[in-house]
Amino acid sequence: MKFFKVLAAVATVALFVACNFTEEIYFNEDGTGRMNIGMDGSEMLQMLPPSDSTQMEEVIDSTLVFKDLLREKKDSIAQLSPEQQAELKRLEPFSLHMKMDSGEGIMNFNMFADFKDVSEINDAFNAFQSATNVGPSAGSKPMPKNPGDEATKVDYTFNGNTFRREAVILDQELFQQSVDSLESAAMFLGSSTYTFKYHFPKRIKSTNIEEATFSMDGKTMIHEVNFLDMLKDPESILIEVELEK
Repeated sequence: MKFFKVLAAVATVALFVACNFTEEIYFNEDGTGRMNIGMDGSEMLQMLPPSDSTQMEEVIDSTLVFKDLLREKKDSIAQLSPEQQAELKRLEPFSLHMKMDSGEGIMNFNMFADFKDVSEINDAFNAFQSATNVGPSAGSKPMPKNPGDEATKVDYTFNGNTFRREAVILDQELFQQSVDSLESAAMFLGSSTYTFKYHFPKRIKSTNIEEATFSMDGKTMIHEVNFLDMLKDPESILIEVELEK
């Protein structure tokens, strides 16, 4: 229950406190790998009032497996609309790990999934946003919707030698509603960051990202952007990486 209380707090204040997100992908030689979307909410924790229910002395170090949660709540989920069921269904491949220690000022969330092909977990960040709306009664009532979830889509492809990440706006009207809703939080989001960190099985030959940095072995690419700028113009984030043969 404490896990869900913290999730509720995150869903409430995440857009009003600077946070640092990381999108990290590990690729194996055969194209399989793991996706991880992480959020460092340490600053958020410091902003919560002392009386908040999440400000507890007990350390939380827990993992929520969405596949298990959806199975446990399958009867109530079956009563939802097809759209709401689909919203929950896309969380099935993921698990969400949370570590919180008020005394140490730590609040970290990591949502991760193993994949056989990276295209299986497209739209991982939208899924991460949806995950913060899932509570102990998941499936018993509609999940709150972020218009940006349906307005944009992110696609990943990797053929063993070339990686591509592309964001597309699907519905301009819904997207504009999403952008407009960010105005009240612009001051806070302006200092938030989103970091792309991709680990490949071979050395990187080239990338279209001029500002990217690389690991000493040349197999990891890192690129940091302003979170608000990314939300306002997701299509500007096009990442292409070619590996050495």
